[in-house]
Amino acid sequence: MVQMRTHTCGELRMEHVGQRVKLVGWMENVREVGQNFAFVILRDFYGTTQVVVETEDMMTVVKGINKESTISVEGVVRERDSKNPRLPTGDIEISPEKIEVLGRCRYNELPFQINRSREADESIRLKYRYLDLRNPEVKRNIVLRSQVVAALRAAMIGEGFLEITTPILTASSPEGARDYLVPSRKHPGKFYALPQAPQQFKQLLMTSGFDRYFQIAPCFRDEDARGDRSPGEFYQLDMEMAFADQEDVLGVLERVLPPVFEKFGKYGRVSQAPFRRIRYNDALEKYGTDKPDLRIDLEIRDATELLSDICFNPFAGQTVKAVVVTDFTATRKQIDKLCADVEVQAGQKPYWFRYDENGEIVGGIAKFVQPVKERVVEALGLTPGCFVGLSAGKLSAAQKTAGVLRSKLGLLCPNHMDKEQYAFCWIVDFPMYEIGEESGELEFCHNPFSMPNGGLETLKKAAAGEIDPLTITAYQYDLVINGYESASGAVRNHDPEIMVEAFKLVRLGEDDVKAKFPAMYNAFCYGAPPHAGAAPGVDRIIMLLTGEELIREVIAFPMNKSAQDVMMGAPGAVTDKQLKELSIAVTAQEDEV
Repeated sequence: MVQMRTHTCGELRMEHVGQRVKLVGWMENVREVGQNFAFVILRDFYGTTQVVVETEDMMTVVKGINKESTISVEGVVRERDSKNPRLPTGDIEISPEKIEVLGRCRYNELPFQINRSREADESIRLKYRYLDLRNPEVKRNIVLRSQVVAALRAAMIGEGFLEITTPILTASSPEGARDYLVPSRKHPGKFYALPQAPQQFKQLLMTSGFDRYFQIAPCFRDEDARGDRSPGEFYQLDMEMAFADQEDVLGVLERVLPPVFEKFGKYGRVSQAPFRRIRYNDALEKYGTDKPDLRIDLEIRDATELLSDICFNPFAGQTVKAVVVTDFTATRKQIDKLCADVEVQAGQKPYWFRYDENGEIVGGIAKFVQPVKERVVEALGLTPGCFVGLSAGKLSAAQKTAGVLRSKLGLLCPNHMDKEQYAFCWIVDFPMYEIGEESGELEFCHNPFSMPNGGLETLKKAAAGEIDPLTITAYQYDLVINGYESASGAVRNHDPEIMVEAFKLVRLGEDDVKAKFPAMYNAFCYGAPPHAGAAPGVDRIIMLLTGEELIREVIAFPMNKSAQDVMMGAPGAVTDKQLKELSIAVTAQEDEV
């Protein structure tokens, strides 16, 4: 072994008994059991080894060392009297001849116990992340991340893709989220932007004659945090293929991802190719979301015609959706909590009733359903012991509420959710356009560079008012794994004429397109190949593999929910000299906390 040791702390076994060795690592714990007798646990990256102190001289040395100091231990390996079968090194121990401090911990008290750091407050964990990462359980996720990235890279190279890095400092581009802007010192008043994704660059690579591109790409978006989304910075397996269509891209990912999940995943079962293809509108109708968790066997039923006339005011004139659960055994308290949780998440109140073992409609809105009991039982195929969850409102609201209800019911009813698997599906045929929540006007729904189904002819019909732009679908697709959007992609619009026509519908003319996307527009005018791509999210994939609920657990140095690095103090103030060099004046300063 090189460096300062002969072996690691996870390496020694019975065959090493009698050997003189040197170990280095962190002094994890000291347990004194007599005047000159103590057990010391030494930990390094690879594991732990027990050191048994039995002399006055060694005891004096150990007593002067704080826990988490780095030390070296030289001594002889011997068999343990009391073995620990839970440890790889549990059959042996070290009798030390020399203990030396390499890096002293100068604090008697730590912010948290290293091996129980996950129980500490998140803000403390993030502030002392370098201590948090000493916890083998926390470190394990980061090790797995490295292994997964290496496996993804090898698989993509095996598929004939070439790894190419694209710029970090680039131009601001309207891609759906806020940019992080970087001021230019040499060009006062002008700014670079950190890339939200390498979208334009990878398409330009296709026009440059490269056939298959990929990279593990850093992406930067000024977005709010969620449990499954890290604020500020994230990584994706970015890929693009020339002379390719939608099925080509889907096929590559169907070959690349399942082996990674089979090798590194928490669950033993993984969907095999081809994954289910579900049209966007069908996903909303059956599952109430474009991110369906297919581990749940429940589907949403339309009950508008069935229940709109039952003299229950919230259903009057509204779309009504139903989720039927057989063999339902939850208590009333659990049902009340379920409804409260759904209302918080969906913003709409759900309703319910039960068809009990006696064949009676009971609970919830039973008195309103009772007059039409026979037709409800027949139409919904109810059997004794069924629970019926309901939502009502405008179509999108009713679908969303029913989707949340379906997910919560799956978690509540183990017989309807097979958790121990990775269930993949593709959501395809996304709408090309939508009405913006803030603008109230037509906007791109998913990706402005996508090819519309029907091409130029469809766009011209929409421009002429012959069809509704909201009915136009695009060759866009998302990969969903266990209810999480895990990749997004599209067949690209490689024809300048089609690109201009697509942007006209959102009130941007040819001059606007040329101004906003000059390189791509001009490149396409020199003859671009049909091309398509996708970008699986690396952080989210690793979160799924580990079974973690928070994405921060699989990132070495994550930010907090407010996009702050509390360990490094970022974002932070800069000096007046730095601002002057950049020709920037700060007009508002955040109050110090």
